Amino acid sequence: MKRIYDIKTGQDEVVELTAEEETIRQADIANAEAEKTAEENAKTEKENLKASAKSKLIAGEPMTEEEANVLVGV
Repeated sequence: MKRIYDIKTGQDEVVELTAEEETIRQADIANAEAEKTAEENAKTEKENLKASAKSKLIAGEPMTEEEANVLVGV
């Protein structure tokens, strides 16, 4: 359902979505969920790299370039 508001008349109307609009809506929802999952995965990966780099730094072990970049904020 969608709401249509006519500013000139002040009428507020609720109508069903067309098949095309519903398809677009479902695709938008799926894309938003995929983006959210990708962002969460990237955040988790960065946190894991940071933890790995910190433990290697404490242990005196060599870090990968990616771990070093995470520590210095690059």
